[in-house]
Amino acid sequence: MSGEAATTRPGGQPEPEPLGELSPIGRRSARLRLRAAWMYYVEGMTQSAIAEALDIGRVTVVRLLADARQLNEVKISLSREIAELPRLEMGLQKAFGLREAVVAPLSGPLADPTSAIGAATGQFISELIRSDMTIGFGWGRTLMRALGFIDEKTVSNLSVISLLGGITKAKQYNPSEFAWQLSRLFQADCHLIAAPAIVDSIETKQALIERCGLGAVYSLAREMDAVVVSVGEMEAESTALRFGFFSDADWASLIAAGAVGDVVYNFIDMDGRPIDHPINTRVMSIPVETMQATPERILTSGGPGKTRAVIAALRMLRPTVFITDEVTAAAVLQEVGAAY
Repeated sequence: MSGEAATTRPGGQPEPEPLGELSPIGRRSARLRLRAAWMYYVEGMTQSAIAEALDIGRVTVVRLLADARQLNEVKISLSREIAELPRLEMGLQKAFGLREAVVAPLSGPLADPTSAIGAATGQFISELIRSDMTIGFGWGRTLMRALGFIDEKTVSNLSVISLLGGITKAKQYNPSEFAWQLSRLFQADCHLIAAPAIVDSIETKQALIERCGLGAVYSLAREMDAVVVSVGEMEAESTALRFGFFSDADWASLIAAGAVGDVVYNFIDMDGRPIDHPINTRVMSIPVETMQATPERILTSGGPGKTRAVIAALRMLRPTVFITDEVTAAAVLQEVGAAY
């Protein structure tokens, strides 16, 4: 007990403490509680690491996590009502004409956002998928991370389309891998572009589509209800470059032609326009125009070095929904001079 004298009512009875002071949940910030829960359950940080990151005691971390469970904020997914996030979400929605922006919190400005964005993406996909739906998916680290956060449910007549061809030598990721694994989760029909992601000529591309059975996939894609894609950056850390999908010479020529990023290997400039480069004519992907015409368009991406690529993809795809992390969201809004 503290050394302060207790407040008493007339007659010597103690004055009851205000309700807010009685509740430990009320005393602790919701923002702090949800950040701690996100770090622990999504980013996999230890309680000691969380305590250090948030500059609080480990005992406080334990209490915050217990409160989050008591308030039913920790289930398969995590409530994301953190003070700054709605402000960033509204800023993105206004700046890019989005129906919805989803901004995931991070433990710090230098944290790898892939897991956080993947978790938010998995939750969104779980709610998006329904029976009698045709949905197309891109590929990348973020989408692969999302797989672990997708809730299985019973649906019927679901068709999944891989928006990009595969590769002849699989490394850590294959462009068709996400669509294939997700279709297995829901026992859905999976439609793959059974060809390399990049072919040697536009003539080969046309022959594969017109005479080798791929035309059916391209036709089905025109009936898609939704697409979910990420964006690749033109940095040394790009998945496409690190795994050897492009030569250094090709990469340099793409940058010289004005590329700032790609969406399923369609390389675009800062205004979101496909650049004038031979690779764009040889990519075995569902056409940009088909993706743009799809009713529901979800872009999920973020991370260091991706700011310009994300802006370009937002301008190209004109998504209905954008999923990112709080650091990328702030950087994007600052780059385009938008208030938030």
